Amino acid sequence: MNISPKTVVLSIALFTIQFGFCRNQIPALQKKGNTTQLVVEGKPFFIFGGELGNYSTTTMENKQPIWPKTCQTNEQKYPRDNNVEFLTKSQKDKLVKELNQTALKLSNHLLSSPKYMKYETSFLNSIHYAEVCAAYGVSKFAQQTYNTSLMLKLLERYKPLQKDSIAWRTNHVDGNVYGVLPLQFYQYTKDKNYLEHGLFMANSQWKDTLPDGMTSQTRYWIDDVFMVSSLQINAYQATKNQKYLDNAALFTAKYIDSLQQKNGLFFHGPKAPIHWGRGNGWMAAGMAITLSELNKNHKYYPTILKGYKNMMETLVNYQNTNGMWKQIVDMPNSWDESSCTAMFAYARSTGINKGILTDKKYKEAVLKAWNALKVKINEKGELSDVCVGTGQSSDVNYYLNRPKTSGDFHGQAPLLWLIGSMLQDAPLVYFF
Repeated sequence: MNISPKTVVLSIALFTIQFGFCRNQIPALQKKGNTTQLVVEGKPFFIFGGELGNYSTTTMENKQPIWPKTCQTNEQKYPRDNNVEFLTKSQKDKLVKELNQTALKLSNHLLSSPKYMKYETSFLNSIHYAEVCAAYGVSKFAQQTYNTSLMLKLLERYKPLQKDSIAWRTNHVDGNVYGVLPLQFYQYTKDKNYLEHGLFMANSQWKDTLPDGMTSQTRYWIDDVFMVSSLQINAYQATKNQKYLDNAALFTAKYIDSLQQKNGLFFHGPKAPIHWGRGNGWMAAGMAITLSELNKNHKYYPTILKGYKNMMETLVNYQNTNGMWKQIVDMPNSWDESSCTAMFAYARSTGINKGILTDKKYKEAVLKAWNALKVKINEKGELSDVCVGTGQSSDVNYYLNRPKTSGDFHGQAPLLWLIGSMLQDAPLVYFF
């Protein structure tokens, strides 16, 4: 559309007249240092711009029905919770810088790893899901921040696996999840070889189903919810094929119905009545990623939303004053554990971004968790106090005595997800 100089001048004039009618003070441009701000009623004003029509210039008649909607303050459009203490601009800038610098550290830690982390057991020989989840976090961050160099390095690391059978294992939930990466890479490169690979992994997961429609990979270990949902959700994002979203929703809802307790937390599994931190973290993250795409009219939306909100409410009560959550969530004498803390914060931040969690306590919980985690990262980009890989047990001491480690992808991954989520809508959610 060609816009004449007269149209531009008229638009500016109409804009100025509009706010002259709305305000007691006339808006003005004010120079502060090296920047110029539009100031309305003594405050910087952020314009949420848009056009009235693609094929018409603006007239007073066209403007008439729009005035009541546009002639509002930011506070009217986006009401604030007056009980929340918002960050200042300098605090915001500092936080965003911290998030970006930390994500780059974590990304470089993955990219500098000389070998792939692998499953090498009697039942599975594949790339380990923890590395897949970390690489997924790097991919999301690189694409979100338009970091081409980082994304190309990530593609280069996993390029050899396109023709390696170890990345095509489909006999176990922890093997299929590798499909998340080629689906991420397809969304960046539009290379259909990546799409073919990712969809092969997603489709094979549902090739054999149980009588209730669930995948034959169903184990009712809460760890599974993120593994299955992340793969199916990424397949949906790459294709917009509803069946993948339905798969994720069905799987998540069934696990909620089977494993969630009255207190909102989850047992590690049917024979492991323990509220293990990272296990609950996988569940929280899985529910969050499913809700991030699920339509409110979907038949499983109410079940997943209720399970998610119940868990988020309960977790508020178990967060330590230092911002951390415990190795066993509801056991105060267990130790502070980093991977579950990052997962719970990520799940909360996702809910905040979607407008599901609106109470100030959820925002405060995310920021407290971040402040606790950031001091646990060393110069190599390794997050400390991460529980090693953990199977199921009915013995609480098994969980309490699990070793701690640093730099394990089980912790690196969710911290990357958390950073990406906090950066996603940071200005609107946390700062203004």
